[in-house]
Amino acid sequence: MIKVALIGAGKMGISHLSILGAHPDVKVVGVADTSKLVTDVLEKYSPFPAFTDYKKMLNETKPDAVFISVPTKYHASMVEEMLQKDLHVFVEKPFCITAEEGEKLMTLAKEKNKINQVGYHNKFIGTFEEVKRLVSKGHLGDIQHFHGEAYGPVVIRKAKETWRSDPKEGGGCLMDYASHVIDLINYLVAPVNKVHGSMLKSIYSNQVDDAVYALLETENRISGVLSVNWSEETYRKMSTGITIMGSEGKIISDASELKIYFKTDKCPDGYSKGWNTRYVTDLTPGVDFYLRGEEYSAQIDYFIAAIKGDIKNGKNSFASAWQTDKVISLIKNKANS
Repeated sequence: MIKVALIGAGKMGISHLSILGAHPDVKVVGVADTSKLVTDVLEKYSPFPAFTDYKKMLNETKPDAVFISVPTKYHASMVEEMLQKDLHVFVEKPFCITAEEGEKLMTLAKEKNKINQVGYHNKFIGTFEEVKRLVSKGHLGDIQHFHGEAYGPVVIRKAKETWRSDPKEGGGCLMDYASHVIDLINYLVAPVNKVHGSMLKSIYSNQVDDAVYALLETENRISGVLSVNWSEETYRKMSTGITIMGSEGKIISDASELKIYFKTDKCPDGYSKGWNTRYVTDLTPGVDFYLRGEEYSAQIDYFIAAIKGDIKNGKNSFASAWQTDKVISLIKNKANS
């Protein structure tokens, strides 16, 4: 059994806790949160030991791995502390406030030889995994252009300020929403290394951006557009999608449906010339515990399997998350120039 502790029992923390609590290879040895109300509820209604002081939790429970689900501004110091204690670390996205912080942690994790993962769950969604397979195998031919987008009703009116509305704490659409799309572009197409223009637009927020628009270029010189808006009330929930155009075809995919057009009969097995449609229900492997979507359990299954040595720690590592942090920095710098 892998002994796991969790720090931060907010929305994502509770989701992780539910999945970890049902995992056959995990023993949850402690949960820490600064809210006494939260820890009192956990003590009363859950089987997990609860602490208001995470340091005390670590000292008493001696975990093998830690899940960190706290505001982004605490990620760098907390992840470094866990690595120095020789613990495996899963941290929520975005990785760090700055790319410099992420680079330091990436290097430290490698030196310590610890399993490390960041919570970019889109890489575990069946439609996007199929896009990865088709692009990697060259079925689209030479990639010419891409369009990554995400829309949702997160901030649709002026509201009370929270840490998510403070840029110093990692708030804003770019850090919280667009990071998902950037990470997906880096994974499905190629790492972005240039930003030719960007705009960070505030709609309802006073201190942070509510929409992000940018012209991107990957390291292998593929052009693309980023369009993200979390003040889009015509959407019921977050909708993430990517379009990829190649010399032999075109892909349009979101988390539910993949549509692909092939120009010729030279198609992979199961596809034909013209338009083809595949659905996430046909492309996503099942999981033992379902909560919100298979991807949330799948990413945790992956992390635990990597700790056990069953698979290589190659997906959503600190190294790939650092690539995303670098693009975020490029977008910020271009918008302010």
